[in-house]
Amino acid sequence: MAAVAGVTGPAGGPGSPDVRGARDGSGLAGGAEPVRVLIVDDDALVRAGLSMILGGLPDLLVVGEAADGGEVPAAVAAYAPDVVLMDIRMPRVDGLAATEALRTQPHPPEVLVLTTFDADEQVLRALRAGAAGFLLKDTPPADIVHAVRRVAAGEAMLSPTVTRTLINHVTAANPGLPGPDPRQERALRLLGGLSERERQVAIALGRGRTNAEIAGELFMSVATVKAYVSRLLTRLDLNNRVQVALLVHDADLV
Repeated sequence: MAAVAGVTGPAGGPGSPDVRGARDGSGLAGGAEPVRVLIVDDDALVRAGLSMILGGLPDLLVVGEAADGGEVPAAVAAYAPDVVLMDIRMPRVDGLAATEALRTQPHPPEVLVLTTFDADEQVLRALRAGAAGFLLKDTPPADIVHAVRRVAAGEAMLSPTVTRTLINHVTAANPGLPGPDPRQERALRLLGGLSERERQVAIALGRGRTNAEIAGELFMSVATVKAYVSRLLTRLDLNNRVQVALLVHDADLV
């Protein structure tokens, strides 16, 4: 396979079949495969720092880097990442546009947005488009590792407090027209069509609960919780649990 234009492998060299093929999971218990990570940021120092943080861990594998959102489709096709660390602000194609395009594809990787600002309209739009969470660029290394592992496991990386703060900040900065809030009306209508149990699980997602926590609170097995989450995504026509949480916040139920 030829090198992908503008995209590099984890050591900074051109992409190669060897990078894409490194999926044997060596060093992991039970032969499990490592989580494959693609780093997208226009700052070479940020990319290098993230590669250093993630690259030495046996359960994480940095498979490639890209310097612009326009390079993401080719990089994803070349390296098949499980998680994309995506800078939100890039000069040509930003992380918002790249996330929106990526999440419309069949079986897309999870996206963790990287940002300098913790209350940013673009971040909220990326979350609504399907990003699994966001990280500040000054997040401690251990927390970055935890976030990658968590979203790779299908969990959200967004606390309910941060969600509410983000929504309130953006709403205050962009006041709507007087009268009923169409976003809240839509959220209430969609959630109103759920069964009582589905609604309980949705609200728990809005509170930032993990599958195990929901199972404990609602006296269900973790497998049953996962089935309910999958059912919610289908019924609400959403593609991850962060979007369910945002819908619950839009309805002002948490």
